[in-house]
Amino acid sequence: MKNWKIILSLLFLGTASVLFLNGKEKSIAQERLPKQSLKIGVSLYRADDEFISAVSHSLEEESVKQADRFSQKMQLKIVDAKNSQTIQNTQIDEFIRQSYDVIAVNIVDRTVASSLIDKAKQADIPIIFFNREPIPTDLKQWRKAYYIGSKAQEAGEMQGQIVWQSFQAQPATIDHNQDGKIQYVMLEGEEVHQDSLIRTESSIQAIVDEGIEVERLARGVGNWMRQPAKEFLREWLGKYPQQIELVISNNDEMALGALEAIRDAKLAYEPKVVGIDGTKEGLEAVNDGRMLGTIINDYQTYAQDLLTLAYVTSQGHRIEAYLPDYTNQYVWVSHQIYLRETNERDTKE
Repeated sequence: MKNWKIILSLLFLGTASVLFLNGKEKSIAQERLPKQSLKIGVSLYRADDEFISAVSHSLEEESVKQADRFSQKMQLKIVDAKNSQTIQNTQIDEFIRQSYDVIAVNIVDRTVASSLIDKAKQADIPIIFFNREPIPTDLKQWRKAYYIGSKAQEAGEMQGQIVWQSFQAQPATIDHNQDGKIQYVMLEGEEVHQDSLIRTESSIQAIVDEGIEVERLARGVGNWMRQPAKEFLREWLGKYPQQIELVISNNDEMALGALEAIRDAKLAYEPKVVGIDGTKEGLEAVNDGRMLGTIINDYQTYAQDLLTLAYVTSQGHRIEAYLPDYTNQYVWVSHQIYLRETNERDTKE
């Protein structure tokens, strides 16, 4: 009887060992299989926007690097909403229908973010807004809704700092008529865009806070585009041929349009121009002295942070461990002042 018990025990142990080894082999085999791609759907408000185009290209490049970093394949689908919220809504619906792992949105109309968040929440797909900020109360609807962007006030204040530093060093370079104040025109991005409004207000406030008197001669909404800005400047230079001393632009693309109009006007004195974004052409304009300065809005960091956040949220990891600048569903990307001296210093180094 005892012998039978011993035999049964040995059989049981043998069977258990085989099952354990088989299970272990299966686990190892599964680890060796290629990991499923992390599907990230990206909807751009306007692919022909110079800065957004730079972010888009950087996303493509960074997806390869981040895939290596996390040992996780990344499949990007980038689509253009063509400045239509209706088109963008359809794109988001399609990402959800195809069970994408993460959705990233450069939203057309920030007032409709709530409905997009609701859709993502129902599908349990994390949603990352970038560059165009939703209303904060909408973002707080769901813990898996996030925003990556730069602080508009910081950009505007830095523009004001560029103007003040130039004025302080050589007042006559900006105050051409030497009346003790700066006559300026303002190129605004959008009529109701939060960043545009804040950049506009904070740039002027920063100059005034330094004790410099200003006088606005004209303002125009160029929708972030070069051609409308060029047309505005052409009109204003005709109306104020000797009075415009400074052009403040909400972005580089409009600043470049202003520069084209100034060049065409062949003025004896050319107004100073400041922009925001640090696009390739914007930096070149600063380097060759056509633009007084710009504010770098780091599109590469946008792309890196977006892909990192997409990976971390899809895996359920602690975001702060990967993105130190993350706080309460927001990731802030810092701006940098860029002057001609910046390039000269970097070149020497």
